[in-house]
Amino acid sequence: MTAQRRLARLARLVPSGNSTAARTPFVLLIVVLLGSGLLTLLLLNASVNQGSFELGKLKKQTKELTDEQQALQQDVDAFSAPDALDRRARELGLVPGGVPAFLLPDGTVRGVPKPAVPDSGR
Repeated sequence: MTAQRRLARLARLVPSGNSTAARTPFVLLIVVLLGSGLLTLLLLNASVNQGSFELGKLKKQTKELTDEQQALQQDVDAFSAPDALDRRARELGLVPGGVPAFLLPDGTVRGVPKPAVPDSGR
């Protein structure tokens, strides 16, 4: 009889009948978790792609602005060259200065001041 009692006790521990009802919430939970994970992954991927397109656009804009800055720097360098400054000064009617005279701190003048004379050679 002891063997039958043990067998009966063990039989009560093992679920009997249809056990799919007990598994349904677990399966549903797993499906919901997988679905939400895939949806999150899709949204994250879309966000990364959008950032990638924006990064490409900003790199293109940076290249264009760098090219423009270099062109403007070349223009400034061309206008700042000594021969260009000399030519523009002459177009404005300026002439090279003569021998300079210096005013010392005590009020005396060193040198003989002379007016600038137009250079007829150019």
